[in-house]
Amino acid sequence: WELTINSFHIINTVLLLASFSATATPKPKCSLSRVCPPDHFAVNVRSGAADIVGPKICFDGKIIMSHLFNNVGPGLNIVVVNGENGVVDKFGHFDMTNGKPEEIMAFLKEIKPGTIVLVASFDDVTAKMTTEMREIFIGMGSTLINSVKHRDGWVFVGRAGAENSTLFEKHAVNDETNNIYEGWPRMIEVAGCFPKTLTEG
Repeated sequence: WELTINSFHIINTVLLLASFSATATPKPKCSLSRVCPPDHFAVNVRSGAADIVGPKICFDGKIIMSHLFNNVGPGLNIVVVNGENGVVDKFGHFDMTNGKPEEIMAFLKEIKPGTIVLVASFDDVTAKMTTEMREIFIGMGSTLINSVKHRDGWVFVGRAGAENSTLFEKHAVNDETNNIYEGWPRMIEVAGCFPKTLTEG
């Protein structure tokens, strides 16, 4: 009887530890292959496919914008996140063909230094793209935005007020000889662990 009780306790302890281990082990977020360090956020940004399938933006394990959520649109799809705590500040899509440039500029100018900005193109992003808009993205770490032309694909994750260029940026050129979709380049994606904004002092 004593042996049975001891065995029971041992089994319970093993099950408890196994359960704790299963729940305590972190899992990769946003379809990444590894778990990000505590001072980084998981990000995954994918451009739209031609003008048919919308883009997808995932941040810290949550899909913020997606064709399935019906909250994306042609042009620029942008998610703005607090760089320290990962709280989504705002997100939206801006029609760069028929939209109003002043509304797009107002949105961009409200983004505070230190904020993480995730951008995915869908359809065309250049018709209403001004030099000032491109300069704002350069100020977030973009090195490719000045090369983005009509119907090109572009995905980007940067930080407002960044001093260094971002590693999270890709550009797909609209080229009839290499386009995957008729009139549009291939879908592109950036994914990985993006560093949190460090608090000064």
